[in-house]
Amino acid sequence: MQYDITVIIVNWRVRDLLERCLESIIANKDGLNIEIYVVDNDSRDGTSEMIMMEFPEVKVLAMARNLGFARANNLAIKQASGKHIFLLNPDTEIKPGFFKSIYAYMEDNPEVGIIGPRILNSDGSIQASIRRFPDIFSHILIMLKLRNILVENKFLKHYFLVDFDYGREQAVDQIMGAAMMIRRSVFEKIGTFDEKFFVWFEEVDFCLRASKNGIKIMYYPGAEIFHIGGESFNQEAVVRKQIIFNKSLLRYFLKHKPIGQWIIMLILTPINLLLTIAYAISKSKRRP
Repeated sequence: MQYDITVIIVNWRVRDLLERCLESIIANKDGLNIEIYVVDNDSRDGTSEMIMMEFPEVKVLAMARNLGFARANNLAIKQASGKHIFLLNPDTEIKPGFFKSIYAYMEDNPEVGIIGPRILNSDGSIQASIRRFPDIFSHILIMLKLRNILVENKFLKHYFLVDFDYGREQAVDQIMGAAMMIRRSVFEKIGTFDEKFFVWFEEVDFCLRASKNGIKIMYYPGAEIFHIGGESFNQEAVVRKQIIFNKSLLRYFLKHKPIGQWIIMLILTPINLLLTIAYAISKSKRRP
C-alpha cells in the first residue's frame, strides 16, 4: 500500500509536545492517506506507551539509545510507503489545510524535489527558516561568537538571508529540517541523510547534495505550520551542544569545502569552546 504522504517525526524527551503534534496531524489530514512514523530516541518518559495507547495508527520505532537526527530519520525513510516524505519536528503543530496545500503543490510541480513551508512562531510571527549555504567568512564570525554583535555585517546578512521575502514562493539553497517535504525520488537519486552528522547540518548537506544533482528546492508560503523550536535540544548543556555543533560544522566543511577552509574552522574550534565555557560560567553566575 502506497500512502500519499509519510510523516516522520524524530522525538527526544518532548512527550507533551509530540502528543499535540500528533493530534494536529490526525485532525488535519485533509482526506489524504497519511502514514505516520515516530522514531523515539530513548526518551525514557513513556512516549512509546503514550503513542500506542492514544495513537494506535502511528508506527513507533523505539530506540535503545539516542541515534541523532540523521540516523533516526533514515530508519523510518527506509520503511516508509509514502509517495512523498515529510520530515517534521515534534515541537510543531499542523494548521488546517496544510497537507492539502503542500500535497497539491508537489503534484502540480513535478520538477520540485524538496519543499520548505512557511514556519510560524507560536505567536503567529514568521520564523526565519531559509538560509544560503554556509561560507567561510560568515562562519568565522559565528565561531567567534560575533553574530549578535555584528548585526549589520554583510557576510552574516548574506548567509542568514535577513532580507528574505517570506511571502513569496521562490527557489532557495536550503530549508529548515524542522519541516521538509521530500519527493521519494530524491532519496532514490541521492540517498538518505549522512549519518556522520548527529544533529545540525544534516539537512544542509542533504540540500547541497540535492542541488548538485539538479534537484529543485523551493520555499512555499502557501502551506504553514507552527514551530516552537529547539525544545528537544534545549535540554542539553550549552557546552555539549556547542561541541556537537562544532563536530557537524567540521564534517560539513571537510566534505564540501577546500581543505584550507576546514583547517581554519579546526583552528577556531578551541577558541569557540573557550568562549562558550566563559558564556556558560557567566550565565550560571547570573542565576538567582
